[in-house]
Amino acid sequence: MSDREYRRGEVLGRVLRSDLSIGDAASLLGMSYRQTQRLLKRMKAAGCKGLVHGNLGRPSNRSHPESERERVLAIVAEHYGGSVEGRGQRFGPTLCAEHLFSDHGILVAVPTLRRWLLKGKFWSRVRKTKKTFRRRDRREHFGELVQLDGSFHDWFEGRGPVGCLISIIDDATGKTLGRFNKEETTWDAARVLRSWIEKYGVPKALYVDAKSVFVRGGTVNELAAGIKPVTHFGRMCQKLGIEVIVAKTPQAKGRIERNHGTNQDRLVKKMRLRGIADYETANKYLEIEYFPQHDARFAPGKPEDFHTRLNPRLDLRQVFCLEEQRVVGNDWVIKYDNQALQILVTNRAKRHTGRKSKVLVRETETGDIFIVARSPKGEENILEWTKAAGAAIQNGRRYLEPAAPAPNSAPAIVPAGYTRAGKPLSAKQMAVRARWDRTAQREIQVRNARREARAHQVTP
Repeated sequence: MSDREYRRGEVLGRVLRSDLSIGDAASLLGMSYRQTQRLLKRMKAAGCKGLVHGNLGRPSNRSHPESERERVLAIVAEHYGGSVEGRGQRFGPTLCAEHLFSDHGILVAVPTLRRWLLKGKFWSRVRKTKKTFRRRDRREHFGELVQLDGSFHDWFEGRGPVGCLISIIDDATGKTLGRFNKEETTWDAARVLRSWIEKYGVPKALYVDAKSVFVRGGTVNELAAGIKPVTHFGRMCQKLGIEVIVAKTPQAKGRIERNHGTNQDRLVKKMRLRGIADYETANKYLEIEYFPQHDARFAPGKPEDFHTRLNPRLDLRQVFCLEEQRVVGNDWVIKYDNQALQILVTNRAKRHTGRKSKVLVRETETGDIFIVARSPKGEENILEWTKAAGAAIQNGRRYLEPAAPAPNSAPAIVPAGYTRAGKPLSAKQMAVRARWDRTAQREIQVRNARREARAHQVTP
């Protein structure tokens, strides 16, 4: 019995008890006098059950036969069922109804089929919802965690180039430091981190996203040996003792993302008032005026400082550098960046390294190159080197550079190692070109021999 039928029964019961007239009951129920009389007659004959609609509980005249429902569910179970998620995922009611009509010639309304699937447990009302994220509390100490990220934006509103503002923000206090750059490269990120260290000290942990500057996939050899792949920036942080934490979603580092939004609003307008239109002027403004004012207004109080002092014996040139491993050749030459570097064979070099041993090649931002030999105890020794005489690296191989031609002599023929577009040839292309050169030379020799033979041939 519904609420409406219950209310009718309560009012008509008062009529039967002579507490209320039929006219007042009709006015109270919002029905006509004659309809109230009919309901009262049915209630006298069958009680409150007489007020319930007669079709309640009966199958609809437009309902499908039970045999058809069973046939449809059997087809669904055979062809269109499956798991809730992943591979072999089940068909939804709409798509299932389309295929029932196109493949089997059975026309069933989508709401009807949905009810059948729900009753037969072939479908469920599981809705796909977005993953919810719980807000992370701020760290309690200054320098316990800092976040680093870049933001590309039209910072100069067309007055200058579109660049990237790489910002670093403390999680506990909100103190911020940043610098404008053309791109978000390893050197740009390292420059901002170095500025933070020189101003506050070495932070305990660094929170970054999964860009290739901070994270990379391992090579086949690294994965086989179980070595964790590290980028150049990650190696810099390892030398400083900074833990690198990679965020899996942008929401995880929401503090610096919201800081980007603030800068894209306030900083853009402030630079517009000052007419700033280049990176150099903008970086001076950030350092001298904008970030100090920003920290004074938005950064909370001063909690305990977790920064550590930088070791004064640590050479920052050996920290903020690109580092790769190379093998010393039999001639004490190593190959790096299309260059042949000759290690000076001194007593110091013989003591710390040798032929076929591994050394580290480090390149600073200014282009300075250091060759470092590391002992089993972890001690590092910088080796002296010079550019190898008469050697150049092309496509991973060392070729002798042609000597300068002597006076009044024909110029030396330089092997063609480049295409017409100026691109270096690969090892396969060089081999093909060498075979072609040898074939062409033999063909020329044969032609010359035949020509000489015809010239000396005696005519009868």
